[in-house]
Amino acid sequence: MFSRKGFTILELLIVVAVIAILVGISLPRFKGMQDEGNIAKAKGELRMLQTAVESYYIHNNNTLPAALSNLTTAVPQIAPSTLPTDPFGGAAYGYAKNGAWFVVYSAGPSLNGTAAIDAAGAVTETNGSSCIYATNGSPVDTQP
Repeated sequence: MFSRKGFTILELLIVVAVIAILVGISLPRFKGMQDEGNIAKAKGELRMLQTAVESYYIHNNNTLPAALSNLTTAVPQIAPSTLPTDPFGGAAYGYAKNGAWFVVYSAGPSLNGTAAIDAAGAVTETNGSSCIYATNGSPVDTQP
């Protein structure tokens, strides 16, 4: 009789549906892993920037830098000539100071987190709680 070779359109539709289901399951998991990686990267870079700011403070008569960009031209050289950027959005890390207290922060996964520091060294998060930060002050209890 007939010797049919190939697939029917129904078989191809079933294969496409199975592939679509697998992709639908794996994409959210990949996004979660990407956020976790960015959080770890931000925490590491913020610790480096915290150390650089503290070193600047020691080497410049107990004065905090006016901006993070001052770290690149400090003597002795404290930070690389190009500061790292926030993995959430690619902008520069945020920086706030008040007296001898400072906070360096990332916008976080929601891309809108900011932080401030008061005269007593207490950190205040604004625009959501997804802010990731390093400080020489008192951290907020919800710090990830």
